[in-house]
Amino acid sequence: MHSPSLDTALLQQVQNQISTVIKGKPTQVADCLACLVAGGHLLIEDLPGVGKTTLAQALSLTLGLRFARVQFTADLLPSDLLGVNVFDRSAGQFSFKPGPVFAQVLLADEINRAGPKTQSALLEAMEERQVTIEGQSHALPSPFFVIATQNPSEQLGTYPLPESQLDRFLMTIRLGYPDRTAERELLSGRDSREQLAELQAVMSPTQLQAAQALARGLHVSPALLDYLQSLLDATRSGQWFVEGLSPRAGLAWLRAARAKALLAGRAHVSPEDLQSVAVQVLAHRLKARAGSGRGSVEQVRALVEAVPLP
Repeated sequence: MHSPSLDTALLQQVQNQISTVIKGKPTQVADCLACLVAGGHLLIEDLPGVGKTTLAQALSLTLGLRFARVQFTADLLPSDLLGVNVFDRSAGQFSFKPGPVFAQVLLADEINRAGPKTQSALLEAMEERQVTIEGQSHALPSPFFVIATQNPSEQLGTYPLPESQLDRFLMTIRLGYPDRTAERELLSGRDSREQLAELQAVMSPTQLQAAQALARGLHVSPALLDYLQSLLDATRSGQWFVEGLSPRAGLAWLRAARAKALLAGRAHVSPEDLQSVAVQVLAHRLKARAGSGRGSVEQVRALVEAVPLP
């Protein structure tokens, strides 16, 4: 297998540039990039105003990807997102007018403010990389990356995402409040819109696709697969969670770990790679058992600590 050093250097440049705008959040920036390299989609759960939109814009600009933002509201229709067939009088026939989903980076802002029908309109796009309008399929561009933001469920006017939709997101992260040093930089520095306007593409879409292919091919040892299966078995034991992880979730966990290994410059996946993305990949897919006294995030951490290395 080819060494990942060149791609790793480019990926590190991508992280460094995004971090000039998203200050004090190197772990979250790395997780976002790992999710993209793994070919998944990202859900960001957080309060408004902590930099979710800025992160999506900085990522698309740094990678030279076409960006579109859709504000999800209660009256948003599936056709507003996917597109619609319109009658062309000059040609005497209908033609397809693509919606904003036909971007390479789609920011689905406040996705849980839209009704279930519109939320589900994204399912085919996220899973199949295509949309079907009136029986005709239309391929989405490649790469295609959805970054969805979600407000806390206790806020008014929100609809919980169904499990089938949550499972389409490879990873979920929180940005959180900046620390004191990072917030001081924000307060005393320039407006983020000015900084975004100065960003240049560090990595091309073609190079990104090459990095995605390289991540898919990273070596996974039999011992690591044994460890992963032990973790999957533990989620299904009934001791930790109401229901365990599906085989698809296990594959997703491995994809994210491969991307983390590539970002670290390694040609193989280590147990630490699995552990480093466990909460991001698993917490939104699992529900802690009643009476455990822990939420899903804490329960995932406890499970990982409890399962021994092979």
